[in-house]
Amino acid sequence: MGALSGKVAVVTGGGSGIGLATAARLADTGASVAVVDLDGVAAERVADEFGGLAVQADVGRSDAWPGIIEAVTSRFGGIDFAHLNAGVMTGEADITKLDDDTYRRAVGVNVDGVVFGVRALVPALTARGGGAIVATASLAGLIGFSPDPIYCLTKHAVVGLVRSLVPQLGEHRITINAVCPSIVDTPMIAEQRGLLEQSGFPLIDVSAVAEAVIDRLSGEESGQAMVIQAGRQALAFRFGRPPGPRAGGTVGQLPPTEFAAHDQG
Repeated sequence: MGALSGKVAVVTGGGSGIGLATAARLADTGASVAVVDLDGVAAERVADEFGGLAVQADVGRSDAWPGIIEAVTSRFGGIDFAHLNAGVMTGEADITKLDDDTYRRAVGVNVDGVVFGVRALVPALTARGGGAIVATASLAGLIGFSPDPIYCLTKHAVVGLVRSLVPQLGEHRITINAVCPSIVDTPMIAEQRGLLEQSGFPLIDVSAVAEAVIDRLSGEESGQAMVIQAGRQALAFRFGRPPGPRAGGTVGQLPPTEFAAHDQG
């Protein structure tokens, strides 16, 4: 039996690319897998390969998540792991040409899909005594990425959310981490693949990302942003500390953990 035998995992955007690779790898380890995708046909195709559950849903809609949780728990009895992977690019570098629908779609899938997913999953994972969540961010969530600034914005948001949720999710014995790959060979880059290959830029195989996801789901670390580059092992990004206050005896002091800013602008 696999290392995750008896566990239940949810993978969003599981119909193709990184999600498909992760779903297949989870099944190989012995987990029961729910494949969630906006493309119901793709979700069915992937789930059928290993006897999993296919769920057609728009993860960027908050009202979709109760149904996702219900479908998975009804079929498998609970949820232990989640890979919140669904994502899109805008394909627009020029901020003056960005239209509202493209912007809202990117934020809806890339940010709302993670926020609503975590919110819905925490009670389900807590009911199992804890668990693990991994969100797909991007190297563009750690650096500037001028070819698609809005995609970059959404992935920075994912990294920030993951790092901020560590203390409260830890109280529920839930770890949360992000994977931050460079450009991965998936259908998302189909239109640019020729250009990338011509330039000699190395693409990451989806299997490398899937392995990093499994490693985070089965590990104890939390709040990490795992950088994945072609030909290198995944490693946790080192975040620097910004300068702290210098007033009186408060040098380097952080705000109290109970602090919540309101109307700070």
